[in-house]
Order: sequence, then C-alpha cells, then structure tokens
Amino acid sequence: MTTADDTLRAEAGAALANPSAVGLVAVIVAATDGEPRALTVQVPGQATGRGDGLPYGPLVPEHPTLERGLRAWVERQTHQRLGYVEQLYTFGDRDRQGEDSAGLHSLSVAYLALVREMRPAGLAEASWRNWYSYLPWEDWRAGRPEALAEIERKLLAWAEEAVDPKLRRRREDRLGLTFGLCGGAWNEERVLERYELLFEAGLIPEAQGQPGEACNAEVTGQPMAFDHRRVLATAIGRLRGKIKYRPVVFELLPPTFTLFQLQRTVEALSGTELHKQNFRRLVAQQGLVEETENLTSGTTGRPARLMRFRREVLLERPAPGFRLTPSRRQS
Repeated sequence: MTTADDTLRAEAGAALANPSAVGLVAVIVAATDGEPRALTVQVPGQATGRGDGLPYGPLVPEHPTLERGLRAWVERQTHQRLGYVEQLYTFGDRDRQGEDSAGLHSLSVAYLALVREMRPAGLAEASWRNWYSYLPWEDWRAGRPEALAEIERKLLAWAEEAVDPKLRRRREDRLGLTFGLCGGAWNEERVLERYELLFEAGLIPEAQGQPGEACNAEVTGQPMAFDHRRVLATAIGRLRGKIKYRPVVFELLPPTFTLFQLQRTVEALSGTELHKQNFRRLVAQQGLVEETENLTSGTTGRPARLMRFRREVLLERPAPGFRLTPSRRQS
C-alpha cells in the first residue's frame, strides 16, 4: 500500500530530476503572547549545519495552481491549514541556492500566510520560531538592539575600505538608507535591504565567498537553509508595510481580544514600542474595533473589555490600518 509519505517522497524525487522545476516557499506567520513567530521545518543534509528552513516543496503536475500546490505542501509537512495567503515574491537570481541538494531549482515562488498558532505536526520536524532569532537587529521594542553596535562598526569599516571615492560614497548612502547611519533615519520596512547589505558586506554566514568576516551568530542571528532568511526578511518588510494600510493584523488574533493584546501584536510585527494612549486613540479614530459585552476572566489584575474587529471598516475606509507612533524611547 502506498502511504502519504511514499507519495510525498516520490513527488520530491521527480521534481529533483527536472532542472526547470519551480519551488514553492511559505512564510507562515503567527503572533503568540506578544511574539512574532514563523513556522519552520528541519532541512536535512545541510553541509553548513543550517537546519532551519521554511516549509517548501516543488510544484508538481497534480497541483493545478501555485497557491494550491503551496497549501498542499504546507499541510503535508506541518498539518497547518492556511487561511490568508498572498504571493510574496519570485526568487530567481542566477546564483541563488535552490531548495534541493543538487542545486537544480533556480526559481522559487514565495508566499506569505497569516495564521493563529497551533501545534505543528507532519512529515518534517516543524516548529514555531521567534523571527527575531534570525534577524535580531530588527527588534527595537526594548530600545536600540545590542546587536547593532558590532554590525554598524563593521559596516562603517566596509564602507571606508572602498578605495574609489564614488564607491565609498555609494556605500555610505546605502548605510544611511538602510541602517540609519551617516545622517540617515531607521525605516522599519527596509528589512530586506538591511539583510542584503549584510550579505554583500560578508557579515553573515550565508555570504560565502564575500570578502567580509561574518559576525557571530549572536549578533547577526541564526542562519537558515538555502536563501530562506532572505525570503523571511522579504516577508517581514512586506507585512510591516501592509499593517499600515490593511487590517491584516486581525488575521493573527482570536475572534475577541483586548486592546493590550492588539497593541502587543502590532508591536511584535513592527519591532517598535508604541505609545499606549496614541495607539488607542488611533484605533478609536479608525473605527477598527468594537466592544463586546464580555470581560477577561483572569484571576489576577483588573478585568479588561474584550473587543472584536469591525469588518464594516473595510467598506468605510480606503486604507484602514495602523499608522505607527513609536514611544519616545525609540524616536
């Protein structure tokens, strides 16, 4: 009898024999207890020891569309059924690492999915990971990340080592746009640009063959298999921009929630500590939520009113999102 495991392995094997196969990669995001999490799987056979990867698989003939193929792979690998899904980006760089041991996949289509966390299971060893363990410099909720001190020092040295004055100036300009150095300002949406700059400067382990000396993993975060950390950075930047004009954050929350839970979720995604009163004023002005008749039932602390998302706001406003107002500590 042919099992689901046998079928899955056969499909993967057939795809590896096809040099033009298209890979499908999923960035599945949840927010639990005020922490942003990405669903990861263990990738076997990584020579560098980088076992963490994103759920992935090849597009095979039984998949009528890219999205349905992605949903099938995710459910088989993790038993996670996806709700909200959007196509993120197509990764097709000539020298990119593919999602197979032979390096045959030159093209991968990535998707962003928002879910409420559940215990993963399936064929792969799947687990939820805090996404800041892979990109620690992006978390400003407790103030300026400690990792930035060494990163910025090495980036400034990288810019200074350019002999050509024009090249040095271009590097300095990029440091300003991405990391807020040389007179620039930090923009929380430039996650991908920051990762790619670290790659180009050779400061992360994935940047094999680059002239720079990679920083310690405690500084630049845990690596991922293939180019999945770049895919994750792309997703974080997309989501940080999207929450400002679309109410996608409610895809991560239970049907009823407190304003405190809502603020912590927005802070988790944006990597920014928000001013409490300004945030609540914004939520009220935007008409994003409405009160329910229920209160929290915790045994400690004062009970809080439970809220729910007002779906009518999608018809009332063209861009119902969260215009972030950082707390003074981060401004």
